[in-house]
Amino acid sequence: MDNNDILIRLRYAIEIKNKEMAEIFKLGGMDVTVPEVIKILTRSDDEEENDFQIKCNNSMFDSFLNGLIIFKRGKQEPKPGQSDAPEPALKKSANVNNLLLKKVKIALSLTTEDMLDIFEKAGITVTKGELGALLRKEGHKNYKECGDKFARNFLKGLAIKYRG
Repeated sequence: MDNNDILIRLRYAIEIKNKEMAEIFKLGGMDVTVPEVIKILTRSDDEEENDFQIKCNNSMFDSFLNGLIIFKRGKQEPKPGQSDAPEPALKKSANVNNLLLKKVKIALSLTTEDMLDIFEKAGITVTKGELGALLRKEGHKNYKECGDKFARNFLKGLAIKYRG
């Protein structure tokens, strides 16, 4: 699952309009227009039509998720001695699925029980321990990489929860 596919599924699950998507990107520090949002959200399996689609790279995806947190929860004032801009959470090798779970959890103010319920709605059973391992920082001894199947089921459960 690539970043564009994740954005398409997330947009559907929590019902975000194109104009709001552009605003979320802007809140995350990336200037994206509504026509560019449409190009990002265009699904294209054909290689010839890929010229029309804008590929969402990891930094763009990270900016969107940061903007989503600000869009849903408001801007957080930095503590004294803390820099204004958050450091990018995605390295080149970082797993975007883990970042998706963490930042959507923050943006939508989900508790662990809410997330377990979302996975259950999608038809898979996840324990608190497994979820905790997915939400850990990369490099932690109990960190577990989130696979595409988990991410897809999380987005599916999110759609069921918010869209009915």
